[in-house]
Amino acid sequence: MINATMMTVNPFGENMYILWDESTRQAVVVDPGMMRDAEREMVTKFIEGQQLSVKHVLLTHLHLDHITGARWLADKTGADVCGSDLDAQLGQELPQQAEMFQLNVECKPLVLDRNLQDGDTITLGDETIQVLHVPGHSPGGLAFYLPQSALLISGDTIFNGSVGRTDLMGGDMAQLINSIREKILPLPDETVIASGHGPTTTVADEKRCNPFL
Repeated sequence: MINATMMTVNPFGENMYILWDESTRQAVVVDPGMMRDAEREMVTKFIEGQQLSVKHVLLTHLHLDHITGARWLADKTGADVCGSDLDAQLGQELPQQAEMFQLNVECKPLVLDRNLQDGDTITLGDETIQVLHVPGHSPGGLAFYLPQSALLISGDTIFNGSVGRTDLMGGDMAQLINSIREKILPLPDETVIASGHGPTTTVADEKRCNPFL
């Protein structure tokens, strides 16, 4: 059985997710965007309290609000940092991203340990996490689909009643909508979409109500 916990962190209200297997206590953390000491302490206390062994840090994309805690968490837990090499430039420009948003955040360029591509899989207990390439918000945008748990972690590709912005470097609205139509909307209607900001939704609700689609 896979458990999922969402924590909302940093000034951008970013949703990070901790997924773990009930029996093995193995875990993955998706988009650790912690920027404050208190946020890092919160995550540490949760991981230690649940006696979790973090195997992977998974990144949906490399915008700063999703990755500022990635290397810190990997160093602390021994996990590897996984994302798309198509976003490598964004990772290299993490300090510049912080400067652009006028954030007083100490951060170094982020280099991935593992490149993830469309169709890759990650095992977590009895669950297989499927990697979906969903470019548009960023060139290397990824979503992580857990079919047995009927859960999709979508990053900033799709939100409850909205879609990701495409006015940042590498954004492309036509590509984003195509990614959603080809990779997300064909999933089972009951699939819960856990996005990078805001509340959850479902595939069925977005088919019916999302004005961008």
